Amino acid sequence: MKKQHLPTKTCPVCHLPFTWRKKWRNNWEHVIYCSERCKRNKTAKH
Repeated sequence: MKKQHLPTKTCPVCHLPFTWRKKWRNNWEHVIYCSERCKRNKTAKH
């Protein structure tokens, strides 16, 4: 699959789009944050 055809989501913390990664193939539906940093700062106001 080409990169431009991969699914994307928007991170609720940093509001930036992120694309599907191979390590998320089994739980893409449950991925919410683009990184561990955003996951840790989910309550911080940006």
